[in-house]
Amino acid sequence: MNALDSSIQIWLLHILPSSGLFVHAAGVVAEFYLFKGLVPLAILWAIWFKEGSTLSYRREMVVAIVLSALLAFAVGRLLALILPFRLRPMYSPSFVSILPDASHASNHLRLWSSFPSDHAALWMSVAVGIFLVWRWIGVLAILHCLLLICLPRVYVGLHYPSDVVAGALIGTAVVILMTRDPIRTQFAPRIVNSMQRRPGTAAMLAFLFFFELATMFDEPRLLAIALHKIIQGIGERP
Repeated sequence: MNALDSSIQIWLLHILPSSGLFVHAAGVVAEFYLFKGLVPLAILWAIWFKEGSTLSYRREMVVAIVLSALLAFAVGRLLALILPFRLRPMYSPSFVSILPDASHASNHLRLWSSFPSDHAALWMSVAVGIFLVWRWIGVLAILHCLLLICLPRVYVGLHYPSDVVAGALIGTAVVILMTRDPIRTQFAPRIVNSMQRRPGTAAMLAFLFFFELATMFDEPRLLAIALHKIIQGIGERP
C-alpha cells in the first residue's frame, strides 16, 4: 500500500463520525443493493421509455450503457485476477485497529483481491452513461456513485482509495468508448430493433438481466464457486 493510499484512508477515518450507529449505517449502505445499483438502473428504464424525438438515440445509448457496465465489471474482475494480489484493508494488520468494525469482518472476501473495485467500475460506467444522455440527472447519478457506493466501501475497509479510483476510471473509459457513434452504431441499433420486434420477450429478458446486474451477479458467482468445489471434490476422490 503506498503512502498516498494510507494517508487518505486515515484522513477519512478521522473526519467521518466513528459512532456505532454511523458505522452500522455505512455498512448497510455499502452492502444493500437498494443503495447501489437499483436507482441508476431505474433511471435507465426512465430514459428508455421517455417519449421524444430522440427516442431511438436514447434507446441505443441505454443498450450501450448496459453493455459498457457489463464489460467494465468484467475488466475489473479480470484485472483483480491477473494483477498482484492486494489484501483488503479490513484484513490488513496495519488497519484492523483503526478501521471501524474491522474486527467483526467476515472472511468471505479475504481471498478476493482489492484492486481494482469492480463496484466502482460497474456503477461509474452507468452513472457516466446517464450523464452522457441526461446531464443534470447524470450529475446526481455520479454523486450517488461517489457518496453511496465508493466512499462507504473505503470507510468500512472493503477497498483502498486507489481501488475505487481505478475502478471508476475503468468504468468511465469503457462507457465513453462504447457510446461513441462509430462504435455504438455497430451493435446498438440491431439490438434495439430486435427488442422492439419482440417487446414481451425483450421485457422479460431485460428484467432478468437488470436483476442480475443490480445484484452484481452474486448468485451466479456463488453457484459457479459451488460447482467448482463439487468438481474439485470429485476429482480428488481416490
